[in-house]
Amino acid sequence: MKTSPFQRLAGFFLLLLPLLLSAGTAFAQSAEAPEMADALRANGKIYVVVAVVAVIVTGLLLYLISLDRKVSRLEQQIKK
Repeated sequence: MKTSPFQRLAGFFLLLLPLLLSAGTAFAQSAEAPEMADALRANGKIYVVVAVVAVIVTGLLLYLISLDRKVSRLEQQIKK
């Protein structure tokens, strides 16, 4: 069953509308800074949080790179 361009455009806008409305609520936050971030920054623990996040992201990146290499190696073996 073919859909007309108008129906496709209407479907696109129906999907876009909730995204636009949810983005509006994200900007409606208060101007006050989060108290937790201030406390972590004052105690110097924010650097520990940043370091842990950096280690986790680096580990995930290295895992994905090694996984990609393994898959590439298997694809080369299948082609032979």
